Amino acid sequence: MCLGIVNDVNSFIMRIKQFGELTDQNSQFENARVVILPVPFEAGSNWIKGSDKGPEAMIEASASMHLYDIQSDFELFKLGIHTAEAVKEGKSHEKMVKEVEIRTMQLLKKRKFPVIIGGEHSTGIGSIKACAEYYKDKDFCVLQLGAHANQRPDYKGLAYHHRCVMARASELAPVLQVGIRSMSAEERDGIKPERVFYAHNILVGSSKTWMYDFLNKLDKHVYISINLDVFDPAIMAATANPEPGGLGWYQVLEILQAVVEKSIVVGFDVTGLCPIKYNKAPNLLAAKLLAQLLTYRFAGTLK
Repeated sequence: MCLGIVNDVNSFIMRIKQFGELTDQNSQFENARVVILPVPFEAGSNWIKGSDKGPEAMIEASASMHLYDIQSDFELFKLGIHTAEAVKEGKSHEKMVKEVEIRTMQLLKKRKFPVIIGGEHSTGIGSIKACAEYYKDKDFCVLQLGAHANQRPDYKGLAYHHRCVMARASELAPVLQVGIRSMSAEERDGIKPERVFYAHNILVGSSKTWMYDFLNKLDKHVYISINLDVFDPAIMAATANPEPGGLGWYQVLEILQAVVEKSIVVGFDVTGLCPIKYNKAPNLLAAKLLAQLLTYRFAGTLK
């Protein structure tokens, strides 16, 4: 094989690791407004395993996806989206959280919009910590979309277990939770009920009154933490802890679009994808969700 062909092959390998299989021109760090940080971490799952393979599966699926949005007439790739080197820590929650926090803070200081893709839900703790610190003098809150409350003070001695994510977030900023349909009695006694919007209240009767209450509780700056188990298992079975009675695709998009219209989204994470070997549709859903939220956030900002 000649040198030119070798270089072409290597270039292709480099590009396919970028979200959306973007070219070098559209994925260079220096020119990118958005940086995706993969965190293939799984250390706390006790049932369905494989969320550490989620970031890779999401990036692979994104290569088959159009980065053009019909409704907004927006081409996402024009933003510049750089997929950074993945966080390598795979055993210690504390070390993983610290590395994600440091790297997210570096991105914020360079005026990059951070997107974390996990991994188990705990992979979002570090980015929440960084954004809470960066926006500490601003009107700031954390929004979680997920099936589980994840409000335990600790789990088996682990403060950064995925069942404790929102407990850690609530120590840093006000927290809103949407789509919740599973929690322990311990969590029930510790949550602020007026800041939890349960799936059954959203779905039963299709009442929109909850949305007005929810939007009125948002702060000006919002970090969004999305666990893919917010979706019903009928469309998203590839999660570590699937829970019946979840939200649908357009219901989640409606919520995200309303949040973007009301507040300034400063970063987000998408976690919990456990790839299924013979069904790649959930991988594409996860990648499309990431792209759709970026579209809501940035459509109309390009001159």
